[in-house]
Amino acid sequence: MRVTSKGQVTIPRDLRETFGIDANSEVIFGIEGGKITITPRHDRGRQADRERLNRFLAALDRLEGSGDQTMNADDVMALTRDR
Repeated sequence: MRVTSKGQVTIPRDLRETFGIDANSEVIFGIEGGKITITPRHDRGRQADRERLNRFLAALDRLEGSGDQTMNADDVMALTRDR
């Protein structure tokens, strides 16, 4: 694809049909992992799932390295079962 001087690009027909993007449809542009994404606006459930996943991944990033590396799986199981 080539981007026009106005910043426009044509979405191939097979992709439009696959994702239900019709003439005059609205789309949402986003950035994921350094890549541009296009999501049909009517696909709000998918957008909500993506936002939940992003919050979950951010929480995992905050927790990274915070665990006790000296505990093995048996120690963790014993600790959680004793509560």
